[in-house]
Amino acid sequence: MKIAVFGATGMVGSQIAAEALRRGHEVTAISRSGKDVPGATALSADMSDAGTVASVAAAHDAVVIATGPSRTGGDHQEWLDAMATTLGNVGATRTLVVGGAGTLTVDGVRLLDQPGFPDAYKAEALTAAAALDAIRALPASVNWTVQAPAPEIAPGERTGAYLTGNDSPAGSSISTQDFAVAALDELETPKHVRARFTVAN
Repeated sequence: MKIAVFGATGMVGSQIAAEALRRGHEVTAISRSGKDVPGATALSADMSDAGTVASVAAAHDAVVIATGPSRTGGDHQEWLDAMATTLGNVGATRTLVVGGAGTLTVDGVRLLDQPGFPDAYKAEALTAAAALDAIRALPASVNWTVQAPAPEIAPGERTGAYLTGNDSPAGSSISTQDFAVAALDELETPKHVRARFTVAN
């Protein structure tokens, strides 16, 4: 497959790009900086550029969106607007969005609404929740999947094994490497079309 990864230089996006390359797929690594990713075709682009998004989607079998809102005080609406532009221009190209764990539920209550949810991540979680709502409202022509991590995600080991869930956490943590394994498994053999799922080790 030809796979375009927006956010290909980030913690999660870089692992998805690496896993795709590992499996022999053609990867276009997209970032604002256009930083080189060994084995991939680097592209400097912005998700808010509708024309670029449309041309990228048309030239690839799948698009991965592995970006997030600013963590340095920037306006989160800018990212939400960019997400809307991207998802409004991918056409029918298979699109996998890296979601957040905050919208997963336990006993019907979102993690971000649970006592003890870290204040440092609350704003980002609320923004991710708004994005998820917008994605779920997309027209039927958009072939999307949202993949949420376990509550804790960090670089670690690639075991190749993971557990899946739908609306509730499947476990407490996952490595970015195994998150990427799950992402490529989903792209290669879609099981959660127009749905959100989550993975954990």
